[in-house]
Amino acid sequence: MFLKTWLPYILLCLSIAASAQDRGSFSGTLQTNVNFFVKDAAIGAVNIPQYDEGLTGVDTWLNLNYSFKGYNAGVRLDFFRNSNLLIPTAAYSAEGLGKAFINKRFDKLFVELGYIYSQIGSGIIFRSYEERPLLIDNALVGARASYDLSENWTVSGFAGKQKNQFSLNEGLVKGGSIEGYYATGSEDTPISFSPGIGLVNRTHSQQTVDRLVNIVRQYIGEERIGLKYNTYLASVFNSLNYQDLTFFVEYAYKSSEAFRDPTAIRTELTGKQTFGKFVNEPGSVLYTSLNFGDKKLGVTVEMKRTQNFNFKSDPTLNGVMGLVGYLPPMSRENTYRLTSRYTPTTQDLSELALQTEIRYRYNKKLSALANFARITSLDDELLYREYFLQFQYKQKRKWLLTAGVQSVNYNQEVFEVKPEVPLVETITPFIDFLYRITNKRSVRTELQYLRTEQDFGSWAYGLVEVGLAPHWLFELSGMYNIDPAKGGDKIFYPTVGAVYNYKTHRLGVRYVKQVEGIVCAGGICRLEPAFSGVKITLNSTF
Repeated sequence: MFLKTWLPYILLCLSIAASAQDRGSFSGTLQTNVNFFVKDAAIGAVNIPQYDEGLTGVDTWLNLNYSFKGYNAGVRLDFFRNSNLLIPTAAYSAEGLGKAFINKRFDKLFVELGYIYSQIGSGIIFRSYEERPLLIDNALVGARASYDLSENWTVSGFAGKQKNQFSLNEGLVKGGSIEGYYATGSEDTPISFSPGIGLVNRTHSQQTVDRLVNIVRQYIGEERIGLKYNTYLASVFNSLNYQDLTFFVEYAYKSSEAFRDPTAIRTELTGKQTFGKFVNEPGSVLYTSLNFGDKKLGVTVEMKRTQNFNFKSDPTLNGVMGLVGYLPPMSRENTYRLTSRYTPTTQDLSELALQTEIRYRYNKKLSALANFARITSLDDELLYREYFLQFQYKQKRKWLLTAGVQSVNYNQEVFEVKPEVPLVETITPFIDFLYRITNKRSVRTELQYLRTEQDFGSWAYGLVEVGLAPHWLFELSGMYNIDPAKGGDKIFYPTVGAVYNYKTHRLGVRYVKQVEGIVCAGGICRLEPAFSGVKITLNSTF
């Protein structure tokens, strides 16, 4: 069975590699994650297939690319065994062709066939992309073409079906855009505009409509919500640049369509009332950002209003599966372990968000950063609020000190679908110190403390990282539930690891105990269970 599935792809890859020996250029990447699951009932790492049966899990992606005389072609082979990436509480095993494409530019015309990754504007009405940490890969399988109308104006179009792992979603997605550039003003004070218009249409298959009809018939009278085969989206966007100022705005509209609203109350034929039903409503998104930056000061202000913008190639799919567009996240992308513990998921049905960030460089040694984010529903229910302040002091090339504090309000009931839990309120001071012993030897330490009376309670985190360039990096860290809420146990979550780098190859081995929490990628988040075991990662470029 394995050879029957993989042999055609292997032969194709060998053919590409053989051709590259004579002419053109050949390149590739390999990424492999291997997890060894060690049961630990004390932290909740139990009662999922990997701990009870599989014990190991593997995720592998092999990319092979070939270029010759302007032609670019490539394939990607995907392999999963007992993987917890797709659904963290289940085991996923499959293998096959993850991507294949060929493209070529013919003077003013660019043509691409196969698995396409692209977007319109900021991606609100259409974005096909990949986020491996959440196993999101919604490439459009079809064709795309763009034509340069002039030096500054381009028109493009695409059509295809959305990828869903090794199958295709049923909805047919078509769309296009016109984007351009226009400059005016004087030589000393130029002003430039980058306007664009995008259109997208999704057509349901008969099978999808039949499924929707069967679903809504469970509710009294809901078979009359007005199901349609076609949904249309349009967006208008522009980027204005003037000296140190950049202003971007995009407005997107979606025609009425049937989608699932988890907050709506439905009445079943039995008379029972519960949450979650299909409704038929139009949707809209307004997103804008203002950026100012010079040698010392940088300011960014973002605003977004979202209403009923759940748009999927198949609305019967659960979670993030089938999403056609991308809604920009409106909170800071925090990198420290405890400051990133409570990260908001982008809300596609009801969200009003504002984010401001100010960066100031006092001199070559000292700089500061302040960030504020507030996200509510359209009914003014607080979903998320963050205050973040950070300072950096650099002493030549010898050492770097980073210190700051974060305050967060987080609506766990909405983001993690945990009923009747209070708003999480946290205060998190942190410090990060990097010391370079020599040009090839360095030590970095982190200390963090998260104070809260909700969820799991308060946490302390420490890390020591030793770098021995150019090959080795060693890590020892621990996260301790120092003041558990609700009378829980004080549990220590250690991590011990090493990374070896050789040219374009990177191998990492880590023993990890990790608490249950939110994992996010680009504003798309999900709750993942606790983990206990060994993680091995290999990344290679050739």
